[in-house]
Amino acid sequence: MTSYHLPSKKQVSQKKYYTGIFCDIQNVPSIIKFASLVLQFAESNGTVSCKNIYYNSQRQDQVASSNKLKELGFRCVNVPDTSKNSADKRLKDDCYEAVAFNYSLKNIILFSGDKDFAVLISILKAMGKKVIVFAQRGSESPKLIKLVGNDNFHFVDELPQLVANSNKTQPQNTDILPQINYKEAIEYLIEAIKIALSQGKPTVFGHIDRLMRQCCANYQGYLSISTDDGKKFKSFSQFIDVAIKDGKVKKQNQQLFLTELDKLAA
Repeated sequence: MTSYHLPSKKQVSQKKYYTGIFCDIQNVPSIIKFASLVLQFAESNGTVSCKNIYYNSQRQDQVASSNKLKELGFRCVNVPDTSKNSADKRLKDDCYEAVAFNYSLKNIILFSGDKDFAVLISILKAMGKKVIVFAQRGSESPKLIKLVGNDNFHFVDELPQLVANSNKTQPQNTDILPQINYKEAIEYLIEAIKIALSQGKPTVFGHIDRLMRQCCANYQGYLSISTDDGKKFKSFSQFIDVAIKDGKVKKQNQQLFLTELDKLAA
């Protein structure tokens, strides 16, 4: 007799739903200013499984922006083709592929106000996906606003308020907030880099930050790191800059490496 195993309520409640970020940097160049808030907003909608930025390496301004975004763990896809809508086509193809191979990818955050994405949005919604659109003021298409609805359409410069509102609606934890000191954070930083290198994974800021969270339950981002004088770091990049200055790690081509490996090889 065939035995069927039904998932328990606990297993069902623990099922993860994922969020994907897809951005046409030519259409929304101001994303560079709000990159950290983009990640916070996306994480409030589910575990982020992909964060793709599409740029053209023939445009120096886009290259500079993509380099900064790589430091935060974004996957920057170069589409140097000068033909019209080449980046849009690559973005659409990648988005279709992402949802086809990951059923749990329920939320798509699209950074573009271009009406050419109307078909993509319609198909995603027909598949039961939630689509949130961010546009730069002056480039928004009324057609896209109508497709996703006013609640799911925003301008990029609204991100600070959206994230602030999201934080207010999060359940408040009455326990002592997780906190580690700088010395502990360095230990977890080194451990995270070792793990990434052993797995053959990139050691970009975003991936290392996630690994540090996995290694230490009390590490909940750079704001949980305290210095000797009780101050908190203003950004993960600032924490890394201090670690580099102290000779704990080094940065090369937007990735982090251990200085102790150089000592062992000497």
